Amino acid sequence: MPEFFEFQLGPRVVYQTHLVDELGSEVARLGGARALMITDHSVVHAGMAQRVQTGLAKVVEVVGVFSDVPTHSSVATVEQGAALARETGADLLITVGGGSPLNTAKAIRMLLAGGGQLRDYHTADLPNRSPVPLVAIPTTAGTGSEVAPFATIRDEVQHRNLTFASPFLAPDLAVLDPTMTRTLPKHVTAATGMDALTHAIEAFVSTRANVISDSLALQAIDMISNNLRAAVHTGDDMEARGQMLLASCMAGMAFSSALLGIVHAMSHTIGGQFDVHHGTANAILLPHGMRFNSVVVPNRYSRIARALGVNAGGRAEEHVIEDGIAAVTALAADCGLPTRLRDVGVPEDAVPAIADGTLTDSAIITNPRVATVDEVGQILRAAW
Repeated sequence: MPEFFEFQLGPRVVYQTHLVDELGSEVARLGGARALMITDHSVVHAGMAQRVQTGLAKVVEVVGVFSDVPTHSSVATVEQGAALARETGADLLITVGGGSPLNTAKAIRMLLAGGGQLRDYHTADLPNRSPVPLVAIPTTAGTGSEVAPFATIRDEVQHRNLTFASPFLAPDLAVLDPTMTRTLPKHVTAATGMDALTHAIEAFVSTRANVISDSLALQAIDMISNNLRAAVHTGDDMEARGQMLLASCMAGMAFSSALLGIVHAMSHTIGGQFDVHHGTANAILLPHGMRFNSVVVPNRYSRIARALGVNAGGRAEEHVIEDGIAAVTALAADCGLPTRLRDVGVPEDAVPAIADGTLTDSAIITNPRVATVDEVGQILRAAW
């Protein structure tokens, strides 16, 4: 653990089943009367956007619904959304959805505060304030984006992901309502849940881990290992969905402080090049990243194994760790996720380019073990 660390709390977090149906009083605290809703077509089709709008009706006018957010949000999407916010005179942003709408809303707020084009901010200082409050209502239990001060946006021209980081990017209010995840398809529930697990595990072994992030991460690992299967296979189990939503949020708080590692660096690169779902890529890569890192922080991985339900029973540490890795593999498989990169369309001859991109991704900076391009290639081939 570092001698000095900072743990900064961002948004106000509120949790309750059916909370979105009486959301007006919570949002009214932020000010703003003209809201732009940022979401995607699946959320609109499921009726959740209208449900949020109804819950806001007494205090906020929704002046527009920007629902053209793709699975991997792009620079063009963000700039289109910012233009609509200006055109409608929105003084409040409300985002409803998974990681892509949430990231899009953060980036839109950044443009509203600073103007210009999104690519300009990748190499420049980010705005440190915004006159436009942001409310995040996640419909997946995985990204933790509702509390994270980061936004990842795909550069569709250069085929890479742009990551923006600033305390300003965290929403002002995070609304956790497990009923908003009820209609999530099984495969998305599974993939986003494995994303949350990856957040927690990588935060726990990060070189920036601290006692507060550790507590959040370990609790999140325990909750995910005990609830993800039920959330996937019994979609109406609101107890399991609520536990997953809270675990995802806690994992988001953990990695917002401790940051991430090599698994996310690889999955970011794969997502940018091949449009693979981020959580699915994490699920495939996580066991291999754990095995690579466990050499340098074995005690951390044995603690993770115990949080995953492995009974140490006085056994050698390396066996406990391997059982923890096996537990992660089994969890993904039990939830119906693919286990090989070849299964999601990543060609084997792309491994060198992915390895190169991994070493330039910011997530790798806090990985506990320094990796060479050849070592990253070996991890990727093991996962292929």
